[in-house]
Formats: sequence, structure tokens, C-alpha cells
Amino acid sequence: MPLKTARRAGRRTGPRKFSNRDLAVIGVLLGIPILIDLALIWGPTLASIGLSFTSWDGIGDIKWVGTDNYQALFSDYPPFWPAVRNNVLWLAFLGLVATPFGLLLAVLIDRGVRFSRVYQSTIYMPVVLSLAIVGFMAQLVFSRDQGALNAVLGNEDNPVDWLGDPDLNIWMVLIAAAWRHTGYVMILYLAGLKSVDASLKEAAAIDGAGEVQTFFRIVLPTLRPVNVIVLVITVIEALRAFDIVYAINHGRNGLELLSVLVTDNIIGEASRIGFGSAVAVVLLTVSLGFIVTYLVQELRGEKKG
Repeated sequence: MPLKTARRAGRRTGPRKFSNRDLAVIGVLLGIPILIDLALIWGPTLASIGLSFTSWDGIGDIKWVGTDNYQALFSDYPPFWPAVRNNVLWLAFLGLVATPFGLLLAVLIDRGVRFSRVYQSTIYMPVVLSLAIVGFMAQLVFSRDQGALNAVLGNEDNPVDWLGDPDLNIWMVLIAAAWRHTGYVMILYLAGLKSVDASLKEAAAIDGAGEVQTFFRIVLPTLRPVNVIVLVITVIEALRAFDIVYAINHGRNGLELLSVLVTDNIIGEASRIGFGSAVAVVLLTVSLGFIVTYLVQELRGEKKG
């Protein structure tokens, strides 16, 4: 009897065989997201890559032109390089200013300062606003004639055109975008800081490490997964930026961005879908370049560790 019972128990603990109904449910649960992903992401991406080698206005026949669109983009399209420069500025400003500032705020709030909940809610509040709304708010602050900034600085008689001057408007827009981005970064890092093992900090303190040393040698390496998420979000935010500049001046006069050029060429009056697709492919390549490079470095660091 004990031997038979053991055999039966052994049979029960073996790998479970899925019925046809189970397999159908699994297929539906996995298949629907995959189909949606193919239809909404990979399908349009592959279509854009293919169309970037063609000339098409959306109505007539599609004509193969090879790399002509890319050659014209790099050499004969004046807005392209200013847009690339502005996108790089967006990435640098969000990555080197807004992101560290969000991390600093997360560290301060994690230390349990008074009214931390109020600060957390106030700083995070701009995240719920779309960039288009942030653009309209930027106009209220930086407008030449009725802007709050000129009123505060007492420039009513000789107002500064913060949004009309191409040497100034990009920085004003970056400040507005960073105001929104900082709250997002703060929440992500704050969640990561909550998961850091307190015993590691205590052990570092016993060994005589100061707060700064503990942060850079213990806490920051622990936040590596959060750093990856923040990097991806920062690159996406910097390179897909469209709403805020379009709300201010339709992405003209110093606020050119690659995303605006894509829109202008694909759904604008010119309706150069092939040329606009080439701009979109460049934007995709730059986005993946930053993200893949960082992920490769992270993987190499983990292998060495």
C-alpha cells in the first residue's frame, strides 16, 4: 500500500498536460496582444521603412526612388539639421538636467522630510497634463505681451519675446518640458529607493561610509533597473516631442523637431509620404541607437560584475 500510494503521488506531481481548451485559452491570451503589437507597431514601422524608399503622395502610384529621399533629407532639406540639433538638446536637457533633479527630489523625499506627501503630489501633478496643455501654459508664462514672466521681471515697457526669439524659445520650451518630466522621474526613482534593503545602508554606516558614499556605492547600483526605465522614457520623451512645440508655433522659428517634420510631410499640404517616412526612419534609428547602446553597456557591466 505505501508503495502504491507513493507511485500515485509521483504521478500527481509530474508535469501537467494541458487540455485542448487550456491551449485555446493560452493561444487567445498570447495571440491577441501579439496581433495588436504587429498591427499597431511593427506593421506601421515596416511600412514606413519600405515607403521611405519610394515617392508617393497618398493618392497616385507608388514610385521606387531608392535612397533619393535620404539624400535629399541630408543635403537639400533646410529644416532637417536644426530639427536634429533641437532633438539632441531635448535629450541632453532632459537627461542631464531634469533626470538628475528628479533623482535628487526622490532622495530628499525618501529621507522623510516634513510634508513629503504634499511635495510628492505637487511635483508629480504636471505629469498628468499632456504636453499640449503644458505648451498652452508655457504661452501664458512666456508670452511677450501678456506673459507672467515679463510682468514679474518688470519688462512691460520693453518686453522680452521669450517664445518668438529663436535663440530663446527652445530653452523656454525645454524648461516647460523638464517641469513635467521631473515629476515622472521622481516617482520612478522614489519607487526604486523604497526597494533598497535598509540593512545595506546600515552596514555601510557601520563601516564608516558617509551618506554620499553610501548613495553612490550602495544605493545607485541597486537602482540599475530603474535607470534603464528612466533612460528609455527620457529618450522617448525627447525624440517624440511634438505637442508642446506644435501648440506654441507649429514647430517653426527655432522649435523645429523631427516629429514635426514627419507630420508636415506626411499629413501636411505637400503630402510627401515617402519623404516623411524617411524622416520617421531616421527618428526611429536615433531612438534605438541610444537605447540599444545603453542596454549593451549595462549587460556588459552585469557580466563583469
